Amino acid sequence: MDFAFLGQTMLTLLEALPTTLALFFLSIAIGGLLAILIVWMRVGGNPVFTAIAKGYIFVFRGSPLLIQMFLIFYGLAQFGFIRYGPLWPLLREPFVCAVLSLALCTGGYTAEIFRGGIRAVSPREIEAARSIGMSGFLLVRRVLAPIAFRHALPAYSTEIVLMMKSTALASLVTVWEVTGVAQRLISHTYRTMEVFLCAAAIYLILNFIILQALGLLEYRLSRHRRAVPAALKA
Repeated sequence: MDFAFLGQTMLTLLEALPTTLALFFLSIAIGGLLAILIVWMRVGGNPVFTAIAKGYIFVFRGSPLLIQMFLIFYGLAQFGFIRYGPLWPLLREPFVCAVLSLALCTGGYTAEIFRGGIRAVSPREIEAARSIGMSGFLLVRRVLAPIAFRHALPAYSTEIVLMMKSTALASLVTVWEVTGVAQRLISHTYRTMEVFLCAAAIYLILNFIILQALGLLEYRLSRHRRAVPAALKA
């Protein structure tokens, strides 16, 4: 094992880390906003919106992310109204296509995770909020959304970790993030083991940080469950 080569490889891969992080944060942010919209359509009671939301979730959960990415990157150019439209300068960029495909995919999964969190909210808590005059957006903001997010957080943390690993697929549409740079290094040096060990170490560290941050968030949101009742203190 050439440790000098490992060190140089790690430095080279770290130069691509900002691209990986940009892919991750943009896809999670856009996918989260999209998931909120899909959940609203799914549980809002409008049969047309519900059907559209179900169809979206079925398509993006039922097909491989890699195929979705290829369809967006290579397929959008087949439509004249897109190729000659105002958004083409953005949609022809590999980075934008990668973010779009990642966000659309995670939006479908996240929508179902959030819907499960909403269904886990006890009806008694909603009735209690309504009994003191809460309704509409205030009820959602003060009661429904915080409780639902707390229930959904364990499953959502898994989805976030999966999205960090899924950023590696962007290398297949010529986005030079960590995995893409690793593959380029291998084509030049033919040292597969050392390069991929460095890449794996970077993803492991990133996912460790993500899991620790989400674990801390879950710990803080569950503070009320750790409170010791006054009767037990006595």
